[in-house]
Amino acid sequence: MRLLVTGGAGFIGTNFVLRTAATRPDWQLTVLDALTYAGNRENLASVAGRVDFVHGSVADADVVDRLVASCDAVVHFAAESHNDNSLDDPWPFLESNVIGTYRLLEAVRRHAKRLHHISTDEVYGDLELDDPARFTEDTPLNPSSPYSASKASADLLVRAWVRSFGVNATLSNCSNNYGPYQHVEKFIPRQITNILTGVKPKLYGQGRNVRDWIHVDDHNDAVLAILERGRSGETYLIGADGELDNRAIVALLLELMGKAGDWFELVSDRPGHDLRYAIDSSKLRAETGWTPRYQDIRAGLTQTISWYRDHEDWWAGAKARTEQTYRRLGR
Repeated sequence: MRLLVTGGAGFIGTNFVLRTAATRPDWQLTVLDALTYAGNRENLASVAGRVDFVHGSVADADVVDRLVASCDAVVHFAAESHNDNSLDDPWPFLESNVIGTYRLLEAVRRHAKRLHHISTDEVYGDLELDDPARFTEDTPLNPSSPYSASKASADLLVRAWVRSFGVNATLSNCSNNYGPYQHVEKFIPRQITNILTGVKPKLYGQGRNVRDWIHVDDHNDAVLAILERGRSGETYLIGADGELDNRAIVALLLELMGKAGDWFELVSDRPGHDLRYAIDSSKLRAETGWTPRYQDIRAGLTQTISWYRDHEDWWAGAKARTEQTYRRLGR
């Protein structure tokens, strides 16, 4: 397998490349990454001899065409993904998530290659806190933010290219990831690094928004299962039954890191903040046999805390810049 991984120096993409290199030693891996603020080529230092790295944008038609022509399949992680940033400046999200996906679709159509498109459960909008329902592959798209709207647009483009042009593609929509190499702007690493630096964790509003958490390794194992056993043209939802509200996550982090349970701060809520996400991943499990390894979120958070504690040199510079932005936004 000659595999092109877009966004392979970002959070989920980095972990995918490291895991694939470890579990599929005969695969040839090429990473395309624009190395924006959320990408770091040093993430891949341990597999540098195994991976061909190309610095470039997924929205660059010439670069994308050349790389797609020489691979067997593409896993498309590249995306702008931070909701707060999309509210501040939507354009990068349209360029990367919509135009970039279009460039890839045209290239895989031209060269008859296989594509797996990575997306988010945020394209479905949100659920009420007391609603027993969960998102399924048939849930209508109802995005709430510029970020989720751009990802919903990309999902629809993939579906249209499958139906209109016969492109060999699969899609997955995943719940909220956590784990090593996640940028400190995101909820869990922001709180972990706050605690490590003696700063109280920050909760939007009352902290009652619910997310369905999944360890990044479990997500990537599911992607590999879809790549190898998924049916062309199908959408698969990836979730680990990890529903917890943000206040419960902070309480767990404080407990695991030896702090008092009330040592946190409430800050102004994000505009349009989705209430609840919840994933029904039964289709994925039935068709591929995938199951999450980190079914106990305490184990996953313990592993994640240890990684951030041991890699302060990786996150310290980004932490200072990120908190400056949050101060400007009042969050």
